[in-house]
Amino acid sequence: LLFLNQLQKDLEEVKELLTKATRKRTRDVLVAEKQKLELEIKNQPSPKPKDVAEEEKSSLGGYTVKINNYGWDQSDKFVKIYISLNGVQKLPAENVQVNFTERSFDLLVKNLNGKNYTMTFNNLLKPISVEGSSRKIKTDMILVMCKKKREEKWDCLTQVEKESKEKEKAAYDTADPSEGLMNILKKMYAEGDDEMKRTINKAWVESREKQYKGDIPMDI
Repeated sequence: LLFLNQLQKDLEEVKELLTKATRKRTRDVLVAEKQKLELEIKNQPSPKPKDVAEEEKSSLGGYTVKINNYGWDQSDKFVKIYISLNGVQKLPAENVQVNFTERSFDLLVKNLNGKNYTMTFNNLLKPISVEGSSRKIKTDMILVMCKKKREEKWDCLTQVEKESKEKEKAAYDTADPSEGLMNILKKMYAEGDDEMKRTINKAWVESREKQYKGDIPMDI
């Protein structure tokens, strides 16, 4: 595109010189140059769709950030997802896009303070109405409203969350209370910070020491 613009400027300059030239030899040289430039311009390839896409992409701003933090609640008719983004209300409305399907939605926020933001929810817990779903832009916040197809309570947002909760429940629901407690402690240890792990380790060591000293009866 830059080269094409340069050729067009050269052609304009040659045409301008032609209007001022009076000597035949000078005019012949300018006419030949004019024809040469016109041919070069004609042979320049048109911009490819990919080039246009790349230009559009570059105009969006910097890199893309995946949104992980959100809040949600529900009413009888809607599941509402709240996403905090400072200054989002200052963007043109077309820069905040949400695409809905029956079991998913994608959020794209373009060029907010030089960054793009995305959030994707796949495999929603229950079907939603694409036509009835929408998004609202508030001060420093986006509200995504998923219209329920059936007015029933959602226990979580996605099928994956539901399956994860069911697995945890199955791990804790055991006939042996001590085994259930052990599962809970293992989960706390795996997900806890260093301080939590030190606390659990200390409690475990003290418990074992008491058993060895006979303070706690041991099953034989």
